[in-house]
Amino acid sequence: MIRAYITGLAGPLLGAQERAFLRDAAPWGLILFKRNVQSPDQVKRLIGEARECVGRNLPVLVDQEGGRVQRLGPPHWPVYPPGAAYGRLYDAHPAAGLAAARLGARLIASDLNDLGIDVDCLPLGDVPVVGADPIIGDRAYGTSAEKVSAIAAAVAEGLMAGGVLPVVKHLPGHGRPTADSHQTLPVVTMEREVLEATDFAAFRPLARLPLGMTAHVVFTSIDPAAPATTSPTIIREVIRDSIGFTGALMSDDVSMGALTGTIGERTHAALAAGCDLALHCNGEPGEMEAVAAAAPPLAGEAAARAEAALAARRKPTDIDLAAARKEFFAAMSQAAGPQMAKS
Repeated sequence: MIRAYITGLAGPLLGAQERAFLRDAAPWGLILFKRNVQSPDQVKRLIGEARECVGRNLPVLVDQEGGRVQRLGPPHWPVYPPGAAYGRLYDAHPAAGLAAARLGARLIASDLNDLGIDVDCLPLGDVPVVGADPIIGDRAYGTSAEKVSAIAAAVAEGLMAGGVLPVVKHLPGHGRPTADSHQTLPVVTMEREVLEATDFAAFRPLARLPLGMTAHVVFTSIDPAAPATTSPTIIREVIRDSIGFTGALMSDDVSMGALTGTIGERTHAALAAGCDLALHCNGEPGEMEAVAAAAPPLAGEAAARAEAALAARRKPTDIDLAAARKEFFAAMSQAAGPQMAKS
């Protein structure tokens, strides 16, 4: 049996309590954060032991975007540019911007694949607007749906070429909120017609990607009460129907401040609304147990979508990593700014 949730872990080593949890609670997947990362050998060992505990090759996820959101970094892994750097290069030369986005993602995939990480919570389909909270900010590829979706598709291609599954986020859009959903519940009051033509439009060309993540955002013109993560109306009418997303849909982290109720209630609400998988990230043991208890066995259409997502994994394409890294960081040095390593 596999349950419909993804769990985090407390630190870089598995303790006895976590080993027993993984054996008994049957998560679909595991997500890693900086607190879980010390060195390549340590990460490989952590993943190997977690997979041994569950008795299968469970998916291992990470948020490895580049810029502000990068769980693996120096001294063992390069610093990658934020998404906006690809957008700047795209503005000067679209083909070059797409090629850089694709190559950067291919290099990230190589880093992850070497460790046994096979899912990256990337690309973003969010289209930020003036006045929005900076939580998205330079993580976004641009401010038009067409540009964002083009670069996001290139990033997804690069990840999959490197044997890593992409997770498109944050469906149906996190570009307009004036609040950070990590802390509080954002509310967007824009008319649906505008949202359909802008925010939602960026995700339509990405609708066939294998995995997606919801936004903890209320869209009052569609559902004035519930955020997308726990709104059956938004998941059905917008994410599945209007956008046409066909992949396995996971919630954003159910421990974030945007959601209310107990952790178990949040998990139940997300799954009841139409999420296929509930994501829980903080590694707090009591919360992990509550999420596992609230998550039913993965079954039916949700199981079929999750199985199809994993079936999309493929062997990495051949690449001369040294030459590719040199090419990539040379191309991006001006667009990304001085914060990016040249290695």
